Amino acid sequence: MAGLEIKNVSSPEETRPFVDKGHADVVNVDGKTILYGTFEPGWRWSEHVQPIAGTDRCQATHLFYCVSGRMHVRMNDGTEGECGPGDIVAIEPGHDAWVVGDEPCVSVDFGGFAGYAKR
Repeated sequence: MAGLEIKNVSSPEETRPFVDKGHADVVNVDGKTILYGTFEPGWRWSEHVQPIAGTDRCQATHLFYCVSGRMHVRMNDGTEGECGPGDIVAIEPGHDAWVVGDEPCVSVDFGGFAGYAKR
């Protein structure tokens, strides 16, 4: 790299579908994996990514910015929260999540979990 690297999510290196309720566009910048996720209404991790991940709960660490829509997260210990536009969210491994309402939830995940939803 020559000190500047610019990429756009409209030209991802890879797109990972979430069964039938959205997808993650993958962009690699400065050796880091960034996921631009579009989670359609009705999306739930335990239904639409769990079959891909093969784990009981999501084991990824997330650090994301919510662009639009709403997402609810439930941790294994019962802690819950809901995020919406403008929120920055940190989530540790061991959780389920789902879209709230009838608008897609769009987020930019800087968590660095390169294998998320990868077949």
